[in-house]
Amino acid sequence: MARIATAHYRSLAAFRYEIRKFLAFSEQAAREAGVEPQQHQLLLAVRGLPKGIRPTIGAIAERLCVQHHTTVALVDKLESRGLIQRQRSSEDRREVLLILTTEGESVLRRLSALHQDQLRRVGPAMVGALDAILGNLSRDAG
Repeated sequence: MARIATAHYRSLAAFRYEIRKFLAFSEQAAREAGVEPQQHQLLLAVRGLPKGIRPTIGAIAERLCVQHHTTVALVDKLESRGLIQRQRSSEDRREVLLILTTEGESVLRRLSALHQDQLRRVGPAMVGALDAILGNLSRDAG
């Protein structure tokens, strides 16, 4: 096993710290907006899917890195709050798509604006920490 220098540990720790600070901010912002962090993540995943990926339970489960049944439970809660709805696909009636409601869009828009502001503030530190890791890796490879 390769020896790992102290500088590598420090750069990895700094990057993880920056990510964790951002995630802590995100979790708190979601709760203050009246949704749980995973519910916010689901709303964002539905709205921010890459082009060509349909907003099905399976696709969202994959994007959230959770099991299908966990996604179903999250959708059930969001649907009961009027933030998301299930809709049969017009192309394949067996397929159920997830659609944000007007209220779901509103909650997500507010949270996304807060996240963009936060990233403007902390982004440089996050990028600097990642640059340090990549710089260490480049030096090791060379």
